[in-house]
This record gives sequence, structure tokens and C-alpha cells, in this order.
Amino acid sequence: MSKRLTPEALERHKRHILLKEIGGPGVAKLRDAKVSIIGAGALGGPCALYLAAAGVGQIELWDDDSVDRSNLQRQVQFGEVDIGRAKVEVLAERLEAINPGVRVLRCRDRFGPEAQPTGSILIDATDNFPTRFLLNRMAYRSQLYLVSGAASRWSGQVSVYASGLHDDAPCYQCFVPEEPPEAEACDEVGVVGALTGMIGTAMALETVKLIAGAGQPLIGRLQIFDGLSGQNRVVKLRPNPDCQVCSAAERN
Repeated sequence: MSKRLTPEALERHKRHILLKEIGGPGVAKLRDAKVSIIGAGALGGPCALYLAAAGVGQIELWDDDSVDRSNLQRQVQFGEVDIGRAKVEVLAERLEAINPGVRVLRCRDRFGPEAQPTGSILIDATDNFPTRFLLNRMAYRSQLYLVSGAASRWSGQVSVYASGLHDDAPCYQCFVPEEPPEAEACDEVGVVGALTGMIGTAMALETVKLIAGAGQPLIGRLQIFDGLSGQNRVVKLRPNPDCQVCSAAERN
């Protein structure tokens, strides 16, 4: 692929080029990047939309679900006319409409152990712990960054897991060793639609930072947002010496 930006790309990405942390080289890195987004719903939708707008060259979408009317309260990438259609198909069309230069890979499958994502960054936009744990193991074993977000009720969180890539960086299961007994899905407890947009957008921001080499990604840190109070805080995450995925005992 040519390293020179086209006149159209220069015009499209002018606001990024003006940022010293991104500039032309960062835009070129975004153009050449490949990411895999697992989940095309409330988190994956806004994340994918902003990554396509940012000029990420290849976006792989994984989701086996279809659009339901109950999705529309928070999954703003879909409309009433999309009910019954495959989420990956509708979202792919939105991404291509935003940026015709993006290559969208559609994987209308449930993400499982046999999955082979093609992205150099994995983005966890799922809503269940078995898939989160699977993605964490894949990221660690393949030495890939894992951008992960979650939202429920009025609160959400986002982090970047880079165990094995950065010294003293934990993996997801250092933070959550096993499925919490009180774990609840958003269809059981509810979630504020605008909150999922904020967390999905924050996941896109962290991905852009990783690709462009800008700022300080949330590696080893967890950003937590409380929608009711409006408070935003960041807490430190540390490796778990007894982690069943990335501990020294597991490596040996």
C-alpha cells in the first residue's frame, strides 16, 4: 500500500493531521491498521463508527445477532427499518457510508474458540464473561492488545490489556479472575443508552491512541464513569501472580 496520503485523505483527516500527536504519520498508521471488533451492539457500534471515521483501514466485525426493536434505545447505528437484519450487515453498511475507503469484514458467527480474528488489536464489545475470557486468552497468547469496555445500569468502564507486551501490565483475568456470582446482563438490569455511547467512544479513543502511538493508553489502568454522579476516575490495575492466564506458573 502506498505510504502517501491521497488529496481526498488529506482533506478528510485534516483535523487529525493538525494534531501533533497524530499528524500525517499517524493518519497513515490508522489507514494501514487492522482491528477486530467482537460485538456489533451498544458498545461495538459507536466504537466502529468512530474508527471508520478516523480512517482505520480494515475493521472486522463479529456478531451473530439480528436487530431487535429493544436494541434501538442504545444501539444508535440501527433504525426501525433495520429490525430483523443481521447486525454486522447493517453496521458494515454504516461504516462504508461514513468512509468508503474502509475495508469491512463481516463475520456473522458467534465468537468461539475456533475463531481466528485478523486484527492486530482485539476490541471486546461483548456482554458476557465466557467470551471476554476467551478474548483475553487469545490476546495474551497472540501478543495482541485487548481494548475492553463494559456498561450496566448507570456505570461503565474501559481499559487496555497488554500482558506480555508491556512490563507489569495485567491481563483481563488479573482483574476479573472468574465470572462474578452476581453478574447480570443489561437485558436483566437495564442500561442507560447514552452511557453505552460514551464507553464505546472511549474504546475507539484508546484504539486510536494505540495505533497512532499517541498519549498514554489505559494500559494497567481502569477508567470508571458513574453516570448518576458524573464522576470519572481511573484506578491502577496490577498483575495477579496467581493469574490462570498470564502468571509465571502458567507461562512455565
